[in-house]
Amino acid sequence: MTPADMVLTRRGVRFMGRYWPCTIGKGGVRRDKREGDGATPAGIHRIVGLLYRPDRMARPTDWAVPVRPGDLWSDDPTHEDYNLMVRAPYDHSHETLRRADPLYDLVMLTDWNWPQARKGRGSAIFLHRWRRPGFPTAGCVAFRADHLAQIVRLIRYETRLIVPATLH
Repeated sequence: MTPADMVLTRRGVRFMGRYWPCTIGKGGVRRDKREGDGATPAGIHRIVGLLYRPDRMARPTDWAVPVRPGDLWSDDPTHEDYNLMVRAPYDHSHETLRRADPLYDLVMLTDWNWPQARKGRGSAIFLHRWRRPGFPTAGCVAFRADHLAQIVRLIRYETRLIVPATLH
């Protein structure tokens, strides 16, 4: 581990010398993550992308990609686009990235089950805004909005999200 790593602990994510309160999946942490189980997968996950809503905020970094109307994320393990960003119209199971609520206004993408997705292993694990403290996610790691914005400015190319299997 390095100081640039984000390490999930019972107190929150330890990163850059401080703890950032967060919530995780309603299914806890699992080594055997499966699509729809609500779990946050144990392991070492690289940060591979950053999405933002340009109608709600300025571009947070030079590597951030805008979320446009019609941007979706495929979570259909039977489709060839499983665990990839897709565009509407899309007749298979998916998540809408441009949501009415602010949860996905700023989203860091991890390399969980990507870029070569294994069917049923679970689609994207995002780092995004939480609904409220203690409210679990569907498997992602979620933060207070202002903390998420600070974290985005602090991450580096080598930053990883480390989720220990022993964390329950």
